[in-house]
Amino acid sequence: MKLTILGSGTSQGIPVIACPCAVCHSADSHDRRLRSSALLEVGGKRIVIDAGPDFRYQMLRSGVEDVRAILLTHGHKDHVGGLDDVRAFNWVKQGAVDVYGNEGAKEAVYNDFSYAFAEYRYPGVPEIRYHLLDGKPFYVDDIRVVPLPVMHYKMPVLGFRVGNFAYITDAKTVSDETVGRMQGVGYLVVNALRKESHLSHFNLAEALAFIERVKPKRAWLTHIGHQMGFAAEVARELPEGVELAYDGLTAEIPEE
Repeated sequence: MKLTILGSGTSQGIPVIACPCAVCHSADSHDRRLRSSALLEVGGKRIVIDAGPDFRYQMLRSGVEDVRAILLTHGHKDHVGGLDDVRAFNWVKQGAVDVYGNEGAKEAVYNDFSYAFAEYRYPGVPEIRYHLLDGKPFYVDDIRVVPLPVMHYKMPVLGFRVGNFAYITDAKTVSDETVGRMQGVGYLVVNALRKESHLSHFNLAEALAFIERVKPKRAWLTHIGHQMGFAAEVARELPEGVELAYDGLTAEIPEE
């Protein structure tokens, strides 16, 4: 399995519009972050996790010509706002794109893209086949996916485990049951918004504590805000085996 980080930024991305801070004006490409998203390539099939406002550009930048499915962590705009652009894949596959998510994500998708689900649809609107997840493991063809329920303050969010890899974003609290579902995971992507505490996201210390709880061989931090600081400086503070994710990062994930 191959992992590509399509975006590693928070809801506003980096640089933030009109922000005068030094991070937003950094010349280091590692400090430029689109909204959080990831691509998994398994046996020639591509699965995208989240389709935020940068989805179109992320697909073009990574040369993605088709997707087998899109997994949604939750319904916030920075994670679903680009779904209209699945129209291109509708043309490629001559059919609907399979989208998987929880009830909250479904409500957001059906509200934000109501024209895609209307009884009488305008020609060319996106074709989305929504699969409502009940928390149980499911299959995308022969690829087993295990939902990982977490809480984004009071909002239920799903992470996902595929084989030896787990992806969690927008988490603030994670139950022992979810950690149990992650037993044996060797490779982990998890959110770390900034160093200061936040109501609904792990800060850096909380993310590192969670990584220690799961004990993967290797972990990457994502959903990073400009308040975190320069990537090069933060990297020097991280323990062995933990890195800041960056847009375009790729990694081969071995089997369990």
